Amino acid sequence: MGFTSVLLIAIALAVDAFTVAVASGLILRQVHFRHVFRIGFHFGLLQFLMPLLGWLAGTTVVALVRDFDHWVAFLLLAGIGVKMIMDGGKPEQEKQTYDPTRGWRLVLLSVATSIDAFAVGLSFALLEIPIFYPALVIGAIALLLSSLGISFGNRLGDLFRQRAEIVGGVVLMGIGVRILIEHKAFVLFERLF
Repeated sequence: MGFTSVLLIAIALAVDAFTVAVASGLILRQVHFRHVFRIGFHFGLLQFLMPLLGWLAGTTVVALVRDFDHWVAFLLLAGIGVKMIMDGGKPEQEKQTYDPTRGWRLVLLSVATSIDAFAVGLSFALLEIPIFYPALVIGAIALLLSSLGISFGNRLGDLFRQRAEIVGGVVLMGIGVRILIEHKAFVLFERLF
């Protein structure tokens, strides 16, 4: 597989990570290097590891994962999104500030945005395509785009700080719904052909 193909796959996989990073940047009052590093590192690392795991799983796990992977991603993103919307509706003095680049939130966001990368690794195994180089490119692009995304989101948040959490929550829920819709469309297409 050529570099251009791998790069396009990497960019397509990193779109969710970029969008979630933008939503995270909306929440934070100020973005420091440590925020950029944590979100870039975690998103990049998971985007690198998930294709490897998918490739290793090969055909043995595909039937088990296909039935519920979209639900896992949806529930993780929707849960965090609902919490952000609820916090965004509170008066400023009642809000609990949190850092989406720390703790379990960061782990859950990293997993939710990298489930598609697992499926790509699985498909590479089925096509007998070596995985290490594509996984490396996928991880690097995710690291780059999510690092840019959190900074971009923070700049946007400065423009409309009052409702930034609500917007971020809606974005996360929208990504989750899109994952469900894409899965249903894929299943319908699979049944037709």
